[in-house]
Amino acid sequence: MLIVKPILKQWLDERGYKSQQAFAKEVGIPQKTINNFDDSVQHKTTTLFKIARHLGITVDELFHVEEIEEPDTDKVKQ
Repeated sequence: MLIVKPILKQWLDERGYKSQQAFAKEVGIPQKTINNFDDSVQHKTTTLFKIARHLGITVDELFHVEEIEEPDTDKVKQ
């Protein structure tokens, strides 16, 4: 199972952005989109690419991805 967690706030902090509003204006997307990014489960593809390109990172880097092994249910039943 994959656990995918958006980490835009971490990137903005690392890059020294003082406000999400300033970043949203620079990128040209609504501030609400930036404000809700880390809480959202779905993101528009164009938004992902705009943000990633502006930060100079890949789309993958906007997320923390963790793979967790699921128990083998066949072994548990035996």
